[in-house]
Amino acid sequence: MIQRFCTLPMLLTVFLSSVALSKQPTNVVVIFADDLGYGDVGAFNPECPFETPHLDRLASQGAKLTSFYVPTPYCAPSRGTILTGRYPFRHSVVRNPSPDSGASNFGLPQSEITIAELLKSAGYATAAFGKWHLGHKAAWLPRTQGFDQYFGILYSNDMYPVQLVENETVVEYPVVQATLTRRYTDRAIDFVKRHKDRPFFLYLPHAMPHKPLAVSDDYYTPDTPDDLYADVIAELDADVGRLLATLDELALSENTLVIFTSDNGPWYGGSTGGLRGMKGKTWEGGLRVPMIARMPGVIPPGLVSDHPAGTIDVLPTVCGLAGIDLPGDRVIDGTDLMPLLTGASSEPPHEVIFGMQGTSLATVRSGKWKLHVGNPGPLRFSNLSEEELANWVDPRGPDGVTLLAPFEQAKPTEHPGLTAGDGPKAMMLFDLQEDPGEQHDVAESNPQTVRRLKALFDAVNADVPEFPAPKSDYLFDAPEKGPRQLMRLIGGELRYDRIPKSQQPLLKQPAPTQH
Repeated sequence: MIQRFCTLPMLLTVFLSSVALSKQPTNVVVIFADDLGYGDVGAFNPECPFETPHLDRLASQGAKLTSFYVPTPYCAPSRGTILTGRYPFRHSVVRNPSPDSGASNFGLPQSEITIAELLKSAGYATAAFGKWHLGHKAAWLPRTQGFDQYFGILYSNDMYPVQLVENETVVEYPVVQATLTRRYTDRAIDFVKRHKDRPFFLYLPHAMPHKPLAVSDDYYTPDTPDDLYADVIAELDADVGRLLATLDELALSENTLVIFTSDNGPWYGGSTGGLRGMKGKTWEGGLRVPMIARMPGVIPPGLVSDHPAGTIDVLPTVCGLAGIDLPGDRVIDGTDLMPLLTGASSEPPHEVIFGMQGTSLATVRSGKWKLHVGNPGPLRFSNLSEEELANWVDPRGPDGVTLLAPFEQAKPTEHPGLTAGDGPKAMMLFDLQEDPGEQHDVAESNPQTVRRLKALFDAVNADVPEFPAPKSDYLFDAPEKGPRQLMRLIGGELRYDRIPKSQQPLLKQPAPTQH
């Protein structure tokens, strides 16, 4: 369903502006928050616990998509998809790289084609500032995938070693994480100013609100230590406002497509806006994210659409605006959303949208229906008591030595989404129009719908290959009991074999040589 808040003269203006803009290249800004929940932005949640005036204004100035999906409820696969327009089973990043667990020997393949590569070939300046998480060894770094420059952390900000990398060089270790939102935005603003006279693509994958939460002095409220998440959202929102103000000051707003979205649902402390589940789960709270697209004069203000769409659509949409042909030698799962975003079409852009869990296809949404072919699984930490949840210690939590962030992080007792509803199992069907919180499984009373969705699922699932486990760089001897211990790797260089003396007794003998 699309709500239009525009008149016929407005649509004529949109059309004429589009014709005029077609004669000059369109700038593109993609802001990709990390673990930002559907309900963390006021424009998507009437009961939002956080204040987001800049994002709310951005939504009022453009289009708001209320059924927008990522392909997985966690980081790296989602990042591969927004840059390639392909589901993870096609671009092959179905796991999260993490050097401290030895998961270092994979990344986005060179054979994949990113938005940055396509736009760079058309003369665009390209930059990425923030979290990469598509491979942290030389073969997979950002400048191998079309970016002219890079500044950020190559994986999640809670993975050892947390170090800032500029292009291919470590420039800061350890990192004061309270500075990340501001510094990434500063870099983005500088990039825009330096390239105001030529077309540019800015990819801004912010660190926040991924754990550990951290915020600068101007937004940190130590008198209320239980609202760190709110502080983080306030700074993220304000810095989006700073970037938008720069576009306005440089008279670039009307020729710049700005997209704001998130890589998956929220962690503890955030909000799904009444959806079930959270990051890591294929419930709506893990897969549905906020999406705003603004381009004054092209995208009419106040447009709202509930048609299912997703990050698979970002690359085709950008290419359509830039007048660039899509790669013809591979499947691009997304479609150009501009007819939807401009109000020129009221048709759904997709018959189906798919979700993955790990290496497997897991969900299918079509219209108002969503089928969980795979079991969504129990609550995270469902084996812990309330007391154990309250006292849970994050193995990747702030340590005051190399992982520098406030200690008052959100606890697992602060679940961001609905935890009630029919118990999880395979082949659950939900009517999201009537039941957006996925409380009542209606598979039994809608067998024809189940069969139709399962057939659509099976047709795509036939293309999903087996994904063998990648070679591990784990440097410790496997423990006799319990999980493997994380390696508190020492940073300062782009290498992942530097073990602190305190952990060297755990090393395999002899330790493998790594570079």
